[in-house]
Amino acid sequence: FGSYIEKGKNGNRDKFFYDVKREVYNEESFQKEHRRKGASSGDVDINITTIKHRVQFRCSWKRFKKVIFGIFPFLEWMCVYQFKDWLLGDLLAGLNVGLVQVPQGLILAVLIRMLIPPLNISYSSFCCSMIYIIFGTSHHVSIGNFFLVSALMANVLNKIMFNSGHLLMGTFVRGDFEDPAYSLDYEKALSVMQAVTFLTGIIQSTMLGVGLDFVTKYLPDTLINAYLAATALHVMMSQMCFIFGIMVRFHCGVIAFFYNLVNYCIALPRANSTSILLFLICMVALRVNKCIKISFKRYPIEFPMEFVLIVSFTIIANKIHMNTETSKHIVDMIPYSFLYPEPAELKLLHMIVCHALSLSMVSYILLVFIGKKIASLHNYNINPNQELVAIGLCNLVSSFFKSFVFTSAIARTVIQEKSGGRQQFAALVGAGITLLVMLKMGHYFYALPNAVLAGIVLSNVLPFLSTIMDLPELWKQNQYDFVIWIVTFLSVICLGLDIGLLISVVFTFFITTVQSHRTNILVLGQIPNTNIYRSFTDYREAVYIPGVKIFQFCTAITFVNVEEIKQLLLKEVIKSLLHLSIPISSHFSPPSCEVPFKCACNCDEPEPPPRIAYTDHLENRSESDISSIDLFHCSRFEGPLMSRSMSEEQMVCMMGHGNLRNLNSKNEDVDKVWVPSHTTINSSGVQLLTASPSNNEHIESHHRNKHDPGKHSSDVSFISTVHTIILDFTMVNFVDVKATQVIRQICNAFYNIDVLVLLAGCHPLIVKNFERSDFFDAGITKAQLFLTLHDAVLFALGKKYLETPEDEPEPLIKVS
Repeated sequence: FGSYIEKGKNGNRDKFFYDVKREVYNEESFQKEHRRKGASSGDVDINITTIKHRVQFRCSWKRFKKVIFGIFPFLEWMCVYQFKDWLLGDLLAGLNVGLVQVPQGLILAVLIRMLIPPLNISYSSFCCSMIYIIFGTSHHVSIGNFFLVSALMANVLNKIMFNSGHLLMGTFVRGDFEDPAYSLDYEKALSVMQAVTFLTGIIQSTMLGVGLDFVTKYLPDTLINAYLAATALHVMMSQMCFIFGIMVRFHCGVIAFFYNLVNYCIALPRANSTSILLFLICMVALRVNKCIKISFKRYPIEFPMEFVLIVSFTIIANKIHMNTETSKHIVDMIPYSFLYPEPAELKLLHMIVCHALSLSMVSYILLVFIGKKIASLHNYNINPNQELVAIGLCNLVSSFFKSFVFTSAIARTVIQEKSGGRQQFAALVGAGITLLVMLKMGHYFYALPNAVLAGIVLSNVLPFLSTIMDLPELWKQNQYDFVIWIVTFLSVICLGLDIGLLISVVFTFFITTVQSHRTNILVLGQIPNTNIYRSFTDYREAVYIPGVKIFQFCTAITFVNVEEIKQLLLKEVIKSLLHLSIPISSHFSPPSCEVPFKCACNCDEPEPPPRIAYTDHLENRSESDISSIDLFHCSRFEGPLMSRSMSEEQMVCMMGHGNLRNLNSKNEDVDKVWVPSHTTINSSGVQLLTASPSNNEHIESHHRNKHDPGKHSSDVSFISTVHTIILDFTMVNFVDVKATQVIRQICNAFYNIDVLVLLAGCHPLIVKNFERSDFFDAGITKAQLFLTLHDAVLFALGKKYLETPEDEPEPLIKVS
């Protein structure tokens, strides 16, 4: 092995050259010279022959630290926390998130018509934030209540009489709680909601046990972007009642998006102008704020405009009366100031299994999607398995406070990220501020107009809609991803977050399967004077190698695509392997001279090479489509007579109109051979030649008449010079059992017509799979597997050269 560098001149780039001289390796010879490592072998620095040493090897300090950091991710970022650089950003982000979380917890009751004491929401938010700080892996996710996930619980609560009537229509009357039956229904609704949250946490913990977190690994970014864009539209729709200051019934479920849109349009004449004005002021202020950037220690920090808006409008609303919707009249309806923690009623679990299952999937998927989206912006990864641990524990704890299902709060997560938050220390600050404000100053925030909070929420979810503008570019890049985006977006908009998620995941798995098993075979040629092989369709310089056909497979070979691969392979091979042109006997009407007949025959001398115990042969599928060739796997021969007749006496010839070419067309792999005129043609268009002495004489006469092109001009045939077919498996990463059987059939079929099949670039795992599947036999051996494509080409050409007799006549004339 050698290499050298040639310095470029006159501004040209340097050229690197290498020169390799080695033996041509196949898999068999390579394994003999280079021993393969065993399953348990490797470089081990210590002796692991005793139990003590095994424990020492497996329980190292490095592994112990990795396990601890995996279970408690907060230890990892605490050890590397940069106080000088990150502290200010985390404090500002925590202040922003904490103040936004206070009014958000109050207005959830408006959406789902469920009255929960504010202190319960605050305590559950604080506890869940602490749990996520300890067990979560995202640096920016703000855990808490989310409008749409909480709204999914409305389908359960609507079955209870408490959640109908005044509460359902939004006409709250505190006097209703004086009715004992009404209060009893209220207690039942709280118990049902608590049971839903508890069962959601149990299901998520079960998902961790059975390993269902792997699903998130197979969801592409296209699906994530489409799902978050549709979720952002749902969030915008949920804020319409606060923007316009109207109270309408909020639907959740199939085509609920359009129901809500129609209801808002109908109620639009009753819109509150003050609420609309406050909303517009907040939107303008937040959009202008995006132009104000503060750089601290080289890290960009956005001015905390949300904090300014909430504090300003809270002070104004407490000083003067604003004719707008607030949370005060909702809080006044709640009969309790605080509900003490207690376990959920297990007898209610059977009633809400389906709802809890959908909530568990939606809350977990939203958490992972938001986490991945934010993590991609800051160049780190999240652990979906650990996220499942965190969200499951959060919902279990939340159920004790009779609170909602928790997930990633989109608006607060965006606020925490853009405000300069670097680690979950910002979430710790925000949770502390939320609890402190609710305990000491919560009553001041009851007067905050809901339109202000709606403006903050909408301004922070709008960036998720930016992917809609990227659709034209996505179509140019990948049509499969474009289809996934459209299907996901429409299914979530029309069918809701839960059913839409299921449909999008199933559709993505289907598209991924189709895309990964899409049949793609390239016919390769050699770039002159190199060991590089490229497709003829991509490179004009690629040239055919005489007698060798190279096919490259660009996908995994499984039962899904192996039959199509077989047909494409035979279709390509048949163009070079079976080219004949002879006038047929008088009972067969010949075609015009511009379209001559094509067929092929095997006119070898007797004593063919040994055949395998079973055979595959090429046969016509139909008279109308000769190019459609199929492999028929035959059972073992019945006896010596059948074996002789199939292997020595019968030679199959293919002919028909499907592969006809003009006699004057270029054909580089075909030799001109004379065939006897008295050969018979059966009704199926197959010419059978018997290896008799008379036929042998005619074959020998070919050499005597090859210099006389005029003689026997009506008895001219074409026989292929292709002696080797190379299958390039460099890009194949998996071959299943069915595909292994079909590949063996293909190899045996060509073996029986004296065409050698070589496999190149097989991954070691594929070779092991072949060994386990009894792939190797007389038709294909391990000596026919080569490490590289160039090794296979050199072997094919060298073998053909060694097999050529010294007294062989000159090469047959090629058709031009």
